[in-house]
Amino acid sequence: MNFPDNLKYSDKHLWVAVDGNVATIGITDHAQSQLGELLYVEMPEIGDAISKDEDFGVAESSKIASDLIAPIDGEVLEINEALEDEPEAINEDPYANWIIKVKISDDSQVEGLMDVAAYKAAL
Repeated sequence: MNFPDNLKYSDKHLWVAVDGNVATIGITDHAQSQLGELLYVEMPEIGDAISKDEDFGVAESSKIASDLIAPIDGEVLEINEALEDEPEAINEDPYANWIIKVKISDDSQVEGLMDVAAYKAAL
């Protein structure tokens, strides 16, 4: 499994890439492998607020529907519209096929996420 070391990870199996005050959020390789082939990804609307530890969407596969739990607070700036037609792209490359980009509300929440070593240990 692939776990890029430049990312932060949540205990709910999402990855976070930070660029300034913008966080890009997606599903980890571990999570996509557990879910199986993704059939649908429900995403919030641009401008919506997401709250740490609250759901912001759903990833539905042939096996299960799983809530996407926000790793941080923020305002949705962008959604990956390509996933509406090709949710299985996450299975092909979960790190290239992000779900949402948010404006970070609280930098300390990002600092509280796991690094790659901690995420691997948690698995």
